[in-house]
Amino acid sequence: MPEVLVEEARRFMEDSLTAVGAPVSEAKAQADLLIHADTVGHYSHGLNRLEFYINDILSKATDPCAKPVILKESAATALVDGCDALGATVGNFCMEVAIRKAKEAGVGWVAARRSNHYGMAGYWALKAEKQGLIGLSFTNSSPILVPTRSKTSALGTNPIALAAPAKDGDNLVVDLATTAVAMGKVEIQVHKEEPLPAGWALGPDGKTTTDAKLAFETAKLLPLGGAEETSGYKGYALSALVEVLCSGLSGSKSTHQVRGWELDSQGGPPDLGHCFAAIDPGCFAPGFEDRISNCLQHWRNLEPMDPKLPVLAPGDKERKNYAETQKRGTINYPQKQYEAYFKMANRIGIKPMQIV
Repeated sequence: MPEVLVEEARRFMEDSLTAVGAPVSEAKAQADLLIHADTVGHYSHGLNRLEFYINDILSKATDPCAKPVILKESAATALVDGCDALGATVGNFCMEVAIRKAKEAGVGWVAARRSNHYGMAGYWALKAEKQGLIGLSFTNSSPILVPTRSKTSALGTNPIALAAPAKDGDNLVVDLATTAVAMGKVEIQVHKEEPLPAGWALGPDGKTTTDAKLAFETAKLLPLGGAEETSGYKGYALSALVEVLCSGLSGSKSTHQVRGWELDSQGGPPDLGHCFAAIDPGCFAPGFEDRISNCLQHWRNLEPMDPKLPVLAPGDKERKNYAETQKRGTINYPQKQYEAYFKMANRIGIKPMQIV
Protein backbone atom coordinates (compact mmCIF):
# COMPACT_ATOMS: atom_id res chain seq x y z
CA MET A 1 0.00 0.00 0.00
CA PRO A 2 1.24 3.54 -0.72
CA GLU A 3 3.05 5.05 2.27
CA VAL A 4 2.65 8.78 2.93
CA LEU A 5 4.32 11.01 5.51
CA VAL A 6 1.83 12.17 8.15
CA GLU A 7 2.64 15.82 7.48
CA GLU A 8 2.28 15.28 3.73
CA ALA A 9 -1.18 13.81 4.26
CA ARG A 10 -2.03 16.83 6.41
CA ARG A 11 -0.69 19.21 3.74
CA PHE A 12 -2.80 17.51 1.10
CA MET A 13 -5.94 17.74 3.22
CA GLU A 14 -5.41 21.42 3.97
CA ASP A 15 -4.61 22.24 0.34
CA SER A 16 -7.71 20.38 -0.84
CA LEU A 17 -10.00 22.31 1.48
CA THR A 18 -8.50 25.73 0.82
CA ALA A 19 -8.63 25.06 -2.94
CA VAL A 20 -12.42 24.86 -2.77
CA GLY A 21 -12.85 27.93 -0.59
CA ALA A 22 -12.25 26.97 3.04
CA PRO A 23 -10.39 29.58 5.14
CA VAL A 24 -6.95 28.38 6.24
CA SER A 25 -8.06 28.18 9.90
CA GLU A 26 -11.01 25.93 9.09
CA ALA A 27 -9.01 23.82 6.65
CA LYS A 28 -6.43 23.20 9.38
CA ALA A 29 -9.15 22.29 11.90
CA GLN A 30 -10.82 19.86 9.49
CA ALA A 31 -7.47 18.32 8.53
CA ASP A 32 -6.59 17.83 12.21
CA LEU A 33 -9.84 15.91 12.65
CA LEU A 34 -9.04 13.66 9.68
CA ILE A 35 -5.39 13.14 10.60
CA HIS A 36 -6.42 12.13 14.13
CA ALA A 37 -8.57 9.33 12.70
CA ASP A 38 -5.82 8.03 10.41
CA THR A 39 -3.10 8.16 13.08
CA VAL A 40 -5.16 6.19 15.62
CA GLY A 41 -6.08 3.58 13.02
CA HIS A 42 -9.67 4.56 12.17
CA TYR A 43 -9.06 5.00 8.44
CA SER A 44 -12.79 5.06 7.76
CA HIS A 45 -12.95 8.60 9.19
CA GLY A 46 -9.67 10.03 7.94
CA LEU A 47 -8.57 10.70 4.36
CA ASN A 48 -11.42 8.41 3.35
CA ARG A 49 -13.87 11.20 4.21
CA LEU A 50 -12.06 14.12 2.54
CA GLU A 51 -13.60 13.86 -0.95
CA PHE A 52 -17.11 13.83 0.55
CA TYR A 53 -16.32 17.12 2.29
CA ILE A 54 -14.84 18.61 -0.88
CA ASN A 55 -17.87 17.66 -2.94
CA ASP A 56 -20.29 18.98 -0.32
CA ILE A 57 -18.50 22.33 -0.48
CA LEU A 58 -18.56 22.35 -4.29
CA SER A 59 -22.29 21.50 -4.34
CA LYS A 60 -22.99 24.28 -1.79
CA ALA A 61 -24.29 21.79 0.77
CA THR A 62 -21.51 23.02 3.09
CA ASP A 63 -20.47 26.63 3.58
CA PRO A 64 -16.77 26.46 4.58
CA CYS A 65 -16.77 30.13 5.63
CA ALA A 66 -19.82 29.92 7.91
CA LYS A 67 -19.56 30.40 11.68
CA PRO A 68 -21.94 28.75 14.20
CA VAL A 69 -24.10 30.91 16.45
CA ILE A 70 -25.78 30.33 19.83
CA LEU A 71 -29.57 30.56 19.52
CA LYS A 72 -30.39 30.20 23.21
CA GLU A 73 -28.52 29.26 26.37
CA SER A 74 -28.62 28.82 30.12
CA ALA A 75 -25.80 28.48 32.63
CA ALA A 76 -25.27 24.84 31.66
CA THR A 77 -26.86 24.47 28.21
CA ALA A 78 -26.78 25.92 24.72
CA LEU A 79 -28.62 25.45 21.44
CA VAL A 80 -26.39 26.15 18.43
CA ASP A 81 -27.12 26.81 14.77
CA GLY A 82 -24.23 25.33 12.79
CA CYS A 83 -25.17 27.45 9.74
CA ASP A 84 -24.15 24.57 7.42
CA ALA A 85 -20.48 25.06 8.36
CA LEU A 86 -17.83 22.36 8.18
CA GLY A 87 -18.22 19.66 10.83
CA ALA A 88 -14.95 20.56 12.54
CA THR A 89 -15.98 24.23 12.71
CA VAL A 90 -19.23 23.29 14.44
CA GLY A 91 -17.57 20.69 16.67
CA ASN A 92 -14.86 23.04 17.92
CA PHE A 93 -17.37 25.80 18.60
CA CYS A 94 -19.78 23.55 20.49
CA MET A 95 -17.23 21.67 22.56
CA GLU A 96 -15.55 24.92 23.58
CA VAL A 97 -18.94 26.18 24.80
CA ALA A 98 -19.59 22.89 26.65
CA ILE A 99 -16.15 23.00 28.31
CA ARG A 100 -16.58 26.62 29.38
CA LYS A 101 -19.97 25.91 30.90
CA ALA A 102 -18.72 22.79 32.67
CA LYS A 103 -15.93 24.78 34.30
CA GLU A 104 -18.44 27.39 35.44
CA ALA A 105 -21.51 25.29 36.24
CA GLY A 106 -20.17 21.74 36.62
CA VAL A 107 -21.75 20.54 33.38
CA GLY A 108 -22.07 21.88 29.86
CA TRP A 109 -24.60 20.41 27.43
CA VAL A 110 -24.76 21.68 23.85
CA ALA A 111 -27.03 20.59 20.99
CA ALA A 112 -26.39 21.74 17.41
CA ARG A 113 -28.46 21.68 14.23
CA ARG A 114 -27.74 22.54 10.60
CA SER A 115 -24.35 20.86 10.70
CA ASN A 116 -22.36 18.47 8.52
CA HIS A 117 -20.42 15.25 9.08
CA TYR A 118 -18.14 15.85 12.09
CA GLY A 119 -15.73 12.92 11.82
CA MET A 120 -14.80 10.66 14.73
CA ALA A 121 -17.09 11.22 17.69
CA GLY A 122 -14.27 10.36 20.08
CA TYR A 123 -12.17 13.26 18.81
CA TRP A 124 -14.66 15.68 20.37
CA ALA A 125 -14.95 13.81 23.67
CA LEU A 126 -11.15 13.94 23.97
CA LYS A 127 -11.23 17.74 23.73
CA ALA A 128 -12.90 17.81 27.16
CA GLU A 129 -10.82 14.96 28.62
CA LYS A 130 -7.61 16.88 27.88
CA GLN A 131 -8.87 19.55 30.28
CA GLY A 132 -9.64 17.15 33.11
CA LEU A 133 -13.33 16.79 32.26
CA ILE A 134 -15.51 13.92 31.14
CA GLY A 135 -16.38 14.49 27.49
CA LEU A 136 -19.32 13.08 25.57
CA SER A 137 -20.24 13.40 21.91
CA PHE A 138 -23.07 12.13 19.72
CA THR A 139 -24.35 12.74 16.18
CA ASN A 140 -27.08 11.50 13.91
CA SER A 141 -26.35 10.72 10.26
CA SER A 142 -27.79 9.46 6.98
CA PRO A 143 -30.23 6.54 7.28
CA ILE A 144 -28.21 3.34 6.88
CA LEU A 145 -29.17 1.27 9.96
CA VAL A 146 -31.94 -1.26 9.41
CA PRO A 147 -33.99 -1.46 12.63
CA THR A 148 -34.69 -4.93 13.97
CA ARG A 149 -37.48 -6.63 11.95
CA SER A 150 -37.40 -3.89 9.29
CA LYS A 151 -36.58 -4.13 5.58
CA THR A 152 -35.73 -0.43 5.33
CA SER A 153 -32.93 1.75 6.70
CA ALA A 154 -34.25 4.37 9.13
CA LEU A 155 -31.49 5.30 11.61
CA GLY A 156 -27.80 6.08 11.27
CA THR A 157 -24.46 4.93 12.58
CA ASN A 158 -25.35 7.43 15.37
CA PRO A 159 -22.13 7.04 17.39
CA ILE A 160 -21.64 7.29 21.14
CA ALA A 161 -18.37 8.64 22.53
CA LEU A 162 -17.07 9.25 26.05
CA ALA A 163 -13.59 10.15 27.24
CA ALA A 164 -12.62 10.27 30.92
CA PRO A 165 -9.30 11.27 32.50
CA ALA A 166 -7.29 8.94 34.73
CA LYS A 167 -4.01 9.41 36.62
CA ASP A 168 -0.67 10.19 34.97
CA GLY A 169 -2.12 11.11 31.56
CA ASP A 170 -3.99 7.83 31.17
CA ASN A 171 -7.62 7.83 30.06
CA LEU A 172 -10.63 5.75 29.14
CA VAL A 173 -12.03 6.39 25.66
CA VAL A 174 -15.26 4.85 24.35
CA ASP A 175 -16.13 5.54 20.70
CA LEU A 176 -18.59 3.24 18.98
CA ALA A 177 -21.07 3.24 16.15
CA THR A 178 -24.52 1.89 17.00
CA THR A 179 -24.43 -0.05 13.73
CA ALA A 180 -22.43 -3.27 13.56
CA VAL A 181 -19.72 -1.18 11.90
CA ALA A 182 -19.33 2.33 10.47
CA MET A 183 -20.09 2.63 6.75
CA GLY A 184 -16.59 4.02 6.28
CA LYS A 185 -15.17 0.61 7.19
CA VAL A 186 -17.25 -0.89 4.38
CA GLU A 187 -15.72 1.72 2.04
CA ILE A 188 -12.22 0.73 3.18
CA GLN A 189 -12.98 -2.88 2.30
CA VAL A 190 -14.08 -1.68 -1.15
CA HIS A 191 -10.77 0.19 -1.57
CA LYS A 192 -8.85 -2.90 -0.42
CA GLU A 193 -11.01 -5.14 -2.66
CA GLU A 194 -11.64 -7.46 0.27
CA PRO A 195 -14.91 -9.05 1.48
CA LEU A 196 -16.81 -8.00 4.60
CA PRO A 197 -16.97 -10.14 7.72
CA ALA A 198 -20.36 -11.82 8.07
CA GLY A 199 -22.95 -9.85 10.02
CA TRP A 200 -22.05 -6.33 8.94
CA ALA A 201 -24.54 -5.56 6.23
CA LEU A 202 -27.54 -6.63 4.16
CA GLY A 203 -27.82 -6.84 0.40
CA PRO A 204 -30.83 -5.65 -1.66
CA ASP A 205 -32.54 -9.00 -1.01
CA GLY A 206 -32.54 -8.36 2.75
CA LYS A 207 -30.03 -11.12 3.41
CA THR A 208 -26.57 -10.64 4.91
CA THR A 209 -23.81 -10.07 2.37
CA THR A 210 -20.02 -10.10 2.45
CA ASP A 211 -19.77 -8.24 -0.88
CA ALA A 212 -18.35 -4.85 0.17
CA LYS A 213 -19.34 -2.99 -3.02
CA LEU A 214 -22.87 -4.36 -2.90
CA ALA A 215 -23.19 -3.48 0.78
CA PHE A 216 -22.00 0.07 0.13
CA GLU A 217 -24.46 0.55 -2.72
CA THR A 218 -27.36 -0.97 -0.76
CA ALA A 219 -26.63 1.09 2.40
CA LYS A 220 -28.28 -1.29 4.85
CA LEU A 221 -26.13 -1.92 7.89
CA LEU A 222 -27.17 -4.22 10.70
CA PRO A 223 -27.43 -2.65 14.16
CA LEU A 224 -24.74 -3.31 16.76
CA GLY A 225 -25.34 -6.90 17.83
CA GLY A 226 -26.55 -7.98 14.40
CA ALA A 227 -29.74 -9.99 14.06
CA GLU A 228 -32.56 -10.12 16.59
CA GLU A 229 -31.30 -13.51 17.81
CA THR A 230 -27.95 -11.97 18.75
CA SER A 231 -29.48 -8.92 20.46
CA GLY A 232 -29.29 -6.49 17.53
CA TYR A 233 -32.29 -4.70 18.99
CA LYS A 234 -29.89 -3.26 21.58
CA GLY A 235 -27.90 -1.49 18.86
CA TYR A 236 -31.19 -0.27 17.36
CA ALA A 237 -32.21 1.11 20.76
CA LEU A 238 -28.84 2.83 21.27
CA SER A 239 -29.17 4.47 17.85
CA ALA A 240 -32.62 5.71 18.87
CA LEU A 241 -31.12 7.07 22.11
CA VAL A 242 -28.63 9.13 20.11
CA GLU A 243 -31.43 10.40 17.89
CA VAL A 244 -33.20 11.82 20.95
CA LEU A 245 -30.06 13.68 22.06
CA CYS A 246 -29.27 14.99 18.58
CA SER A 247 -32.32 15.77 16.44
CA GLY A 248 -34.65 15.68 19.45
CA LEU A 249 -32.81 18.39 21.37
CA SER A 250 -31.48 20.45 18.46
CA GLY A 251 -34.43 20.54 16.06
CA SER A 252 -32.32 19.17 13.19
CA LYS A 253 -33.70 16.66 10.73
CA SER A 254 -34.29 13.21 12.14
CA THR A 255 -32.08 10.59 10.53
CA HIS A 256 -34.87 9.15 8.36
CA GLN A 257 -35.31 12.63 6.84
CA VAL A 258 -31.60 13.17 6.10
CA ARG A 259 -30.38 12.81 2.52
CA GLY A 260 -27.98 10.07 1.53
CA TRP A 261 -24.28 10.91 1.59
CA GLU A 262 -22.70 9.90 -1.69
CA LEU A 263 -19.81 11.42 -3.62
CA ASP A 264 -22.25 12.90 -6.13
CA SER A 265 -24.86 14.04 -3.59
CA GLN A 266 -26.93 17.00 -4.82
CA GLY A 267 -29.51 16.99 -2.03
CA GLY A 268 -28.37 20.21 -0.37
CA PRO A 269 -27.38 20.72 3.28
CA PRO A 270 -27.96 17.55 5.34
CA ASP A 271 -28.99 19.41 8.53
CA LEU A 272 -27.34 16.93 10.87
CA GLY A 273 -27.80 17.18 14.64
CA HIS A 274 -24.97 16.84 17.17
CA CYS A 275 -24.79 16.76 20.94
CA PHE A 276 -21.73 17.62 23.03
CA ALA A 277 -21.32 17.45 26.79
CA ALA A 278 -18.60 18.13 29.33
CA ILE A 279 -18.81 17.19 33.01
CA ASP A 280 -16.51 18.33 35.80
CA PRO A 281 -15.83 15.24 37.97
CA GLY A 282 -14.60 17.58 40.70
CA CYS A 283 -18.25 18.40 41.41
CA PHE A 284 -18.80 14.81 42.55
CA ALA A 285 -17.02 12.33 44.83
CA PRO A 286 -13.28 13.01 45.31
CA GLY A 287 -10.76 10.60 43.79
CA PHE A 288 -12.35 10.27 40.33
CA GLU A 289 -9.10 9.83 38.42
CA ASP A 290 -7.87 7.27 40.98
CA ARG A 291 -11.00 5.17 40.51
CA ILE A 292 -10.79 5.31 36.71
CA SER A 293 -7.12 4.32 36.87
CA ASN A 294 -8.00 1.42 39.15
CA CYS A 295 -10.59 0.17 36.66
CA LEU A 296 -8.21 0.51 33.71
CA GLN A 297 -5.43 -1.40 35.43
CA HIS A 298 -7.79 -4.12 36.68
CA TRP A 299 -9.11 -4.74 33.17
CA ARG A 300 -5.65 -4.72 31.60
CA ASN A 301 -4.37 -7.23 34.16
CA LEU A 302 -7.15 -9.76 33.62
CA GLU A 303 -5.91 -13.17 32.47
CA PRO A 304 -6.40 -13.30 28.67
CA MET A 305 -7.86 -16.22 26.74
CA ASP A 306 -4.79 -16.02 24.48
CA PRO A 307 -1.48 -14.97 26.15
CA LYS A 308 -0.51 -13.27 22.88
CA LEU A 309 -3.60 -11.05 23.01
CA PRO A 310 -3.71 -9.13 26.30
CA VAL A 311 -6.98 -7.64 27.52
CA LEU A 312 -7.29 -4.00 26.43
CA ALA A 313 -9.09 -1.13 28.11
CA PRO A 314 -11.30 1.04 25.87
CA GLY A 315 -9.00 3.40 23.98
CA ASP A 316 -5.82 1.29 24.34
CA LYS A 317 -5.80 0.11 20.72
CA GLU A 318 -6.05 3.66 19.41
CA ARG A 319 -3.33 4.85 21.81
CA LYS A 320 -1.02 2.06 20.59
CA ASN A 321 -1.78 2.83 16.94
CA TYR A 322 -1.05 6.52 17.52
CA ALA A 323 2.32 5.79 19.15
CA GLU A 324 3.30 3.48 16.30
CA THR A 325 2.23 6.03 13.67
CA GLN A 326 4.20 8.80 15.38
CA LYS A 327 7.30 6.59 15.56
CA ARG A 328 6.98 5.56 11.93
CA GLY A 329 5.97 9.03 10.73
CA THR A 330 3.86 7.64 7.91
CA ILE A 331 0.36 6.41 7.07
CA ASN A 332 -0.41 3.57 4.66
CA TYR A 333 -3.40 4.01 2.35
CA PRO A 334 -4.99 1.42 0.04
CA GLN A 335 -3.81 1.74 -3.58
CA LYS A 336 -7.34 2.36 -4.90
CA GLN A 337 -7.87 5.11 -2.33
CA TYR A 338 -4.60 6.77 -3.25
CA GLU A 339 -5.53 6.65 -6.94
CA ALA A 340 -8.92 8.21 -6.23
CA TYR A 341 -7.27 11.11 -4.42
CA PHE A 342 -4.69 11.55 -7.17
CA LYS A 343 -7.61 12.10 -9.55
CA MET A 344 -9.30 14.47 -7.09
CA ALA A 345 -6.11 16.51 -6.77
CA ASN A 346 -6.02 17.01 -10.53
CA ARG A 347 -9.72 17.86 -10.57
CA ILE A 348 -9.40 20.67 -8.03
CA GLY A 349 -5.96 21.82 -9.18
CA ILE A 350 -3.63 20.98 -6.29
CA LYS A 351 -0.41 19.04 -5.87
CA PRO A 352 -1.20 15.31 -5.44
CA MET A 353 -0.20 13.53 -2.27
CA GLN A 354 3.41 12.36 -2.50
CA ILE A 355 4.40 8.79 -1.68
CA VAL A 356 7.50 8.12 0.44
